[in-house]
Amino acid sequence: MSDAELKPNTVILGERNYSAALDLVIARATNELLIFDQDLKQGDYASAHRFELIKQFLSANPLSKLTIILQNTDFFVNKCPLFFDLLSTYGHKVTVYETSNAAKIAKDCFVIADKQHYCRRFHIDQARFKFAFDDAEECASLRMRFDELLDETTEAVSVSKLGL
Repeated sequence: MSDAELKPNTVILGERNYSAALDLVIARATNELLIFDQDLKQGDYASAHRFELIKQFLSANPLSKLTIILQNTDFFVNKCPLFFDLLSTYGHKVTVYETSNAAKIAKDCFVIADKQHYCRRFHIDQARFKFAFDDAEECASLRMRFDELLDETTEAVSVSKLGL
């Protein structure tokens, strides 16, 4: 299934399709991008292509903001060097949090762009997802969930290690 064949508002299968749908949703973001994921292993987040999409989003608008909530930050910190480096360049616009243990039971993941567009993977272990454009109602529901998860985060990820 090519990008042109991905149909919004339908349940879609496949890792490649999931990455393509994420690209479509992220590319539509102009002001705010919210990402909740277990660890960013699925969805091609370590790729140069995904880095470029997110970098374009951050550089296009001086007021744009990216907030990421992860259940485990190890993959992001150690295996996504380009994406992680965005914290250095755009630290004033990018915040990455790790959830507390209480929120680690969540098994879905989602991206919300500008409170209008989303991609939601139903379960991390299955490449089964849905995405949509111009769906403020579903985005509002996902945003409430995002805010609940944000309440269950610990400290933000930092590019510098503090020590004695």
